[in-house]
Amino acid sequence: MRIIIKILAVAAALWVATQLVAGITVSAASTTEKVGTLLAVALLFGVVNTVLKPVIKLFGCAFYVLTLGLFALVVNAGLLLLTSWIAAQAHLSFHVEGFWAAFWGAIIVGVVSWLLDLIFGD
Repeated sequence: MRIIIKILAVAAALWVATQLVAGITVSAASTTEKVGTLLAVALLFGVVNTVLKPVIKLFGCAFYVLTLGLFALVVNAGLLLLTSWIAAQAHLSFHVEGFWAAFWGAIIVGVVSWLLDLIFGD
C-alpha cells in the first residue's frame, strides 16, 4: 500500500511540474491517457532513483561534500532527464526539454513529493 501511495504522490508531483515548468510536457490526447502516462512515468522515475541514485552517491561523494549537497540538484535533474529518455523509448508521451527544465522540474517534484509525504506520512 505504501508503494502505491508513493507512486501516486510522485505522479501528482510530476503533474505539478508539467503545469509550472514550460519544458516538461505530457502530450497524451485524453485525460485518462495523461493520468496513465504520469503513473507510468512516476513508477519509472522511482525505479531509476532506486537503482541509480545510490551508485551516483557512492561515486560522487566528493562532489556532494564539496558542494555541501547542492550536487544533488544536478543529479536529480540528470535522473529526470534519463527518465524522460526512457519514457520516450517506451513510447510514453512524457518529455523534458533540456537541463534547466529538468533542474527546475526536479526541484518541484522533490518539494511536492516531500509535502505529500508530510500529509500522508510513511
